[in-house]
Amino acid sequence: MLYYLFTYLRDTFHLSGAGLFNYITFRAAMAIILSLVISMVMGKRLIDFLRYKQIGETVRDLGLAGETQKKGTPTMGGLIIIAAIIIPTLLFARVLNVYIVLMLVSTVWLGLVGFLDDYIKVFKKNKEGLAGKFKVMGQVGLGIIVGLTMYYNNHVVVSRQLKGSESGTYNAAEKLEVGRFSRKDENGKLQNYVNVRTATTTIPFVKSHEFSYEKIAAIFGEKYIEYTTPFIYILFVIFIIVAVSNGANITDGVDGLATGVSAIIGVCLGLFAYLSGNYLFAGYLNIMDIPNLGELSIFIGAFVGACVGFLWYNAYPAQVFMGDTGSLALGGIIASLAIIIRKELLIPIICGIFLVENLSVVIQVWNFKRTKKKYGEGRRIFLMAPLHHHFQKKGYHEAKIVTRFWIIGILLAIMSIVTLKIQ
Repeated sequence: MLYYLFTYLRDTFHLSGAGLFNYITFRAAMAIILSLVISMVMGKRLIDFLRYKQIGETVRDLGLAGETQKKGTPTMGGLIIIAAIIIPTLLFARVLNVYIVLMLVSTVWLGLVGFLDDYIKVFKKNKEGLAGKFKVMGQVGLGIIVGLTMYYNNHVVVSRQLKGSESGTYNAAEKLEVGRFSRKDENGKLQNYVNVRTATTTIPFVKSHEFSYEKIAAIFGEKYIEYTTPFIYILFVIFIIVAVSNGANITDGVDGLATGVSAIIGVCLGLFAYLSGNYLFAGYLNIMDIPNLGELSIFIGAFVGACVGFLWYNAYPAQVFMGDTGSLALGGIIASLAIIIRKELLIPIICGIFLVENLSVVIQVWNFKRTKKKYGEGRRIFLMAPLHHHFQKKGYHEAKIVTRFWIIGILLAIMSIVTLKIQ
């Protein structure tokens, strides 16, 4: 909102300094600072309120060191994260930008699903919380919204440089041209470009690094591509959102783990968004040129600031837990960002911690059922799943576990960033 206000003041009254709001970097920095302030100030007050209302965590007896001390710790702290994301975004971003709207919807949508789960656990005294099928329905619903918007919205485009007499339509998935324009390239030469709607993503470590979902649709027959491509794309988006949001939810099992890992992932995705949203950088790095994507840097700045600010209270020993209100929202945000930035195939690397935590549960359950059927009793691969509990059972302090997972998260983020140049 402030962007529009200061643009009006600059254009109408020639207000000195109002032009700062034209710079994405300035607004992103302001979003980070404000989200930090909101999360730290609001965090203290919300924790006091939750304690006063006796809204505390119910801890199951898992035989883990230090779990009894966690009983009664305020939960539903994800409300802090959500507020610290939404308020700076509304103030500093161009809120009419389709990507900003989509991210605000993603944040509120899964935040609400998580809130309902926490509400049932805390106020209805039902340890099971919201039924699993309703959680999945919420995740699938968000996947449909994101998928439909990304595929059909005319403001969701990729810029292609025209050469000679090229029409700008490269395949069936790019038949709809949204607009043509001219601008100077990285060498200062005037070039012609076309904006197209296309269901494409990025393949890491490959020279021809773009992949069209049309190629998957072609398996079902060339003449059905136009109809099967959106169906396949939306299904893939749904799978990503369900997987990543559940991964974040599972990872939120020890103090500061999910929050810190999410902040690291946010920094990585923020860099991708800024570079792909700037056509000069995109041209130099030979990556997808996505108009208006740079605006997401403001949202991601608020996201990272909110996570870091929440860590002030969530780091060991935690004064508040985010609950499903926060963990589902964080996962949904990360998944939606990766899809919008067209880096969803990088998720196994960027979100490697979430993936491993998810897989540890799947492998544990699969092996237990397999061995029970074969030997009459279930056998476990890990001492306990998810993986962070396995290391707790082995005697590692949870602060050490979290720190080492953060280090691995940083290494995975660096590997993801390196893919910009390794093609």
